[in-house]
Amino acid sequence: MGNVSTTRVRILNFIRDFSVDKGYAPTIRDIVRGCKISTTSVVQHHLDKLEREGHIRRDPQVFRSIRLVEKEPRASVEVPLLGTIAAGEPIPVQTPDTWATIPQDTLTVAEELIQGKEAVYAVKIKGTSMIDALIDDGDIVLMQPIRVVHDGDMVAVWLKNKQEVTLKKIYRETGRVCLKPANKAMQPIYDHPENIEIQGRVIGVLRKL
Repeated sequence: MGNVSTTRVRILNFIRDFSVDKGYAPTIRDIVRGCKISTTSVVQHHLDKLEREGHIRRDPQVFRSIRLVEKEPRASVEVPLLGTIAAGEPIPVQTPDTWATIPQDTLTVAEELIQGKEAVYAVKIKGTSMIDALIDDGDIVLMQPIRVVHDGDMVAVWLKNKQEVTLKKIYRETGRVCLKPANKAMQPIYDHPENIEIQGRVIGVLRKL
């Protein structure tokens, strides 16, 4: 419910439960009693706010007219979860609990997170090198499988000579590539362009609770 306050969430839940139980909508005094709110004016304030935000609808000419506005469910898509990727020191690609080509699982995510992109996949983060970019250990990132990226993009990179993969921000410098962490306590990785293979670009983050 976005930024709906705790009190207004309680009011919405009460309206829903009351309407299902009684078969008709509660009055303001019913909400005062049911939600243990001090006065009818406080309830009225919250109802006005809920109506402006589109959560309820009322008809001032009709008694017991409070109705919840049911939101359309978000469209969702299935995304393959391919494994774990390091956001710290690089970890090997070919271990059973890391990078994979066959999905370990699938995730159902809101279609808007995919941004209309094709072949999006997900990987779980291991490490804290991207913590200042609000990507923590245990989070899941959504990846767009592209090879061409811009400086500053957050990318999954395969280091060919080490057979390892890592998640960093990429910057091209003269004769080398800088893979920069978003963690002031960690040092960037520098490597030759021919040793770098971009696996994908981060387009979204699913944060752990």
